[in-house]
Amino acid sequence: MRKLLVLLVFVAIGCRQQTPDEILAEKNTIRHAKGLSIEKFDGYSVVTVRNPWPDAKENFSYILKKDGASVPDSLKHPVVNVPIKSIVVTSTTHIPSLEMLGVENTLIGFPKLDYISSDKVRTLIDAGKIRELGANENMNTELLIEMQPDVIIGYGIDNNNPTLENLKRSGLKVIVNGDWNEQSQLGKAEWIKLFGALYLLEAEAEKIFTQIETDYQTALAEAKKVTRRPTVLSGAMFNNRWMLPQGESWAALLIAHAGGNYLWSDTEGSASLALSYEDVLVRAADADFWISPGYFTSLEQMKQNNPHYAQFKAFQTGNVYSYSTTTGKSGGVLYYELGQNRPDLVLKDLIKILHPELLPGYEPFFFKKLK
Repeated sequence: MRKLLVLLVFVAIGCRQQTPDEILAEKNTIRHAKGLSIEKFDGYSVVTVRNPWPDAKENFSYILKKDGASVPDSLKHPVVNVPIKSIVVTSTTHIPSLEMLGVENTLIGFPKLDYISSDKVRTLIDAGKIRELGANENMNTELLIEMQPDVIIGYGIDNNNPTLENLKRSGLKVIVNGDWNEQSQLGKAEWIKLFGALYLLEAEAEKIFTQIETDYQTALAEAKKVTRRPTVLSGAMFNNRWMLPQGESWAALLIAHAGGNYLWSDTEGSASLALSYEDVLVRAADADFWISPGYFTSLEQMKQNNPHYAQFKAFQTGNVYSYSTTTGKSGGVLYYELGQNRPDLVLKDLIKILHPELLPGYEPFFFKKLK
């Protein structure tokens, strides 16, 4: 009788209906992005976006559903049918993911088309295949309803996002993208996997990101070999205050990864510092390098804006580097569009600047010496 009861218990366990967590076909493959998870089930995926902006009050979950698939009634999240055939994105940082996956021709609308730098996408714009949607904070809802994109990829900077809420109330499918709020560069780049899931190109997205990750880590290993870490200054004057990255920011982390000694690495926070000119001069007058001096495109332009910049050793020796001179077809700064998607290139740029003996044959892609 005891053996029979044990057998019946095992049979009952084996026959009971499994919960969605128990029938998970593939675990979340996100490795670096803290604000994104993608869980694949039979016929659908659940995408969860966490902390899409600082101090976000809630998480956002979405179901990406294949044709003919069934979704448990217990899941009440918004549903997007995949693979999508048309998309609207709202940040230039979303453009490279579409291009790397080869689906840029599905982009049908964007706010402020002039901001886009990609040559491929600008060709589509010139051909009239991508429509202007106005300002990001006040997109043309009537036009979007007429266009009926399969999904709109939006973003927010705080908990008040009336534009996105209006779009959702109009029956449009909106997914919030939080790539910009990631604190690691690889975390930012990994959001290509969201687009891979939308187009059912997960394997391609994984391959692309893995290559970026490998190249980043290979370059990082080279930088760890250095025995001398040159000192680095960053930022410039803005409204009578010198704005520069805090010590826990991704910009400061990149300098450290590249083998540099960022002079404000000891400060707490991941945003920006606002210092007086005098405070910066005291600490950084003899800095070896000046990385990212605002929007300036030449040393002369810097000097005309503020003659005091010439007091810094890095300015005097010409060791001032910026991404501002690397522009796309329409004159837009390419770094703002592609930089967060290619942290491997950004890191290699900085390594080559700070340690020219490393990475033989490599030419910086974004960062160029100001003349």
